[in-house]
Amino acid sequence: MRAGRVAALSVRASLGASAATWVLLQQVAVRGLVAIKFLAIGRILGPAAIGSVSVALLAVAIAESLSDTGLAQAVIQGREAPTRDELSAVWTTLVARGIFVGLLLVALAPLMESQFHMTGELLLLQLAALLPLIRGIASPTYFVIQRERRFQHIAFVEIAAAMADCSVGLLLALGGAGAYSVLIGMALGEALKSTLTWATMTPRPPLRVRWHGIGHYVAFSRWIWASSVVNLVLNQFDKIVVGKMLGPAQLGAYQMSSRLAQMLLADAAIAMSQYLFPTFSAHHRSDAKKAARIFKLYLAAAVVGLAVVVLLLRWLAAPLFSLVLGAQWMSAVPLFRIFVINMSLGALIAVLVAYLRAVGDAKAATHASVMQVIVLFSVVPPATHYWGVTGIAWGMTAGLGTAVAWMLYRTVKAR
Repeated sequence: MRAGRVAALSVRASLGASAATWVLLQQVAVRGLVAIKFLAIGRILGPAAIGSVSVALLAVAIAESLSDTGLAQAVIQGREAPTRDELSAVWTTLVARGIFVGLLLVALAPLMESQFHMTGELLLLQLAALLPLIRGIASPTYFVIQRERRFQHIAFVEIAAAMADCSVGLLLALGGAGAYSVLIGMALGEALKSTLTWATMTPRPPLRVRWHGIGHYVAFSRWIWASSVVNLVLNQFDKIVVGKMLGPAQLGAYQMSSRLAQMLLADAAIAMSQYLFPTFSAHHRSDAKKAARIFKLYLAAAVVGLAVVVLLLRWLAAPLFSLVLGAQWMSAVPLFRIFVINMSLGALIAVLVAYLRAVGDAKAATHASVMQVIVLFSVVPPATHYWGVTGIAWGMTAGLGTAVAWMLYRTVKAR
């Protein structure tokens, strides 16, 4: 009887609203749907179309990184929960940011079209401007839900949005919509997510323009903004170089190898950081030593698991590409073998960043990113000269390794 009660309690705990089970379920479902959409559409459309979409999403990533407010992380990390008026000010700021980024992307679309050799793709680039606008109107209560670790609710919203994105994108691709199918699917998925944040999450902030009341978030969020700007260089520099020099088709091959490695390695850690950041934050508020012990356990598990997966994926790279994507993508195999190393380092960084931000040391991640930029700019020019596009990939490896080493040092200091 006692064993049965313990088992029942264990099951209820694993399915509680704040259980990591929901983060894992969200990870498997969302990343699985993204993988199905990305790989299926890649096989249908080929490298050139994927490259065109990559340029459009590159523009969105650049604009959003440069305008990142850091308010989401500040709300989650803050000692006091935000009031409804504060949430209203957060929403006003995010809506203004979304409108600004959207208009900027529309204005810059002709320049992007000419610089990345995308003749006739102006409308595709302008369509991408919908994404930041739709994201901006979502309810900031989503950040409160994350702060309170209501992962069951978050999983419901994220999985529903991913299902809409995947199903619409695939149907449009099969119907002949080409590269537009990817962006339309993403836009509809984001629209559903924004709608659900207002329909299912409370407390809802007042829908009025409010600019003051969140100044106390700025000291923390400025480091998030600085980190976003530096990460923009780190995450998009290689794609800009490849797209500018070689055009959409080569960028498509480069992007596919990177995205496939990311889906198989880094995405799991990035998704898990949605659980780790608020969890580390909660433990640190009550017991810093306990938070440090929990962090060490997660980090050790990540190191062992990633080492095994990297060795396996490097061994299976060629048959994996042949089976999943077809012969037209085999040129990306050497790059994929490098990117699995890069993405494993990126997965470790996700765990490290979650802990450092949770203990209030957000600037450590920014410092690590600056070091990574310095290494990247120092290594990539000669590496590209001798090894071409693979030199860029290995340059990213050197920078990521430097960032991991620095953040490990900072976590030791934090404890």
